[in-house]
Amino acid sequence: MADQLWAPWRFDYIKSADQTNRTGCIFVDLPAQNNDRENLILHRGQSSFVILNRYPYTSGHLMVAPYKHTALLTELTDLELLEINQLVRDATTWIQSVFNPDGFNIGVNMGSAGGAGIPSHLHWHIVPRWNGDTNFMTSTANTRVIPQSLETTYELLLQAKNDHA
Repeated sequence: MADQLWAPWRFDYIKSADQTNRTGCIFVDLPAQNNDRENLILHRGQSSFVILNRYPYTSGHLMVAPYKHTALLTELTDLELLEINQLVRDATTWIQSVFNPDGFNIGVNMGSAGGAGIPSHLHWHIVPRWNGDTNFMTSTANTRVIPQSLETTYELLLQAKNDHA
């Protein structure tokens, strides 16, 4: 009998993947709501915000996005770009204090060909990494094991953000 790895949270993603692209943009819709904890919004700035990735590559995977709905860097002002980079810096500090990773992958996937899951809205990924974190699950089963709930991760990072304010 084959081993099974249960990941029931993935079903919500599978069901919503096509709908997300048709109904709107999470980087516009979620900040417009007044429920940051449920929407996993960790911080709101003047022109951009920090949000946990609901489908993370690793525990602590955050994203920084402008409120402005754009796919183009050229449509962001210098002040918007400055704040985004400051939030990327701050987010690495929060992640470092909670998870103590050995490094980070930080980047932007622009356009569908560039690997963007939501190509119509720029967003920066901050992915904590540990030596040896790519194991057989990722390499052979194309599966990631996330050892902590999003709610616990949110609470820990919110405390770290407040501690570093």
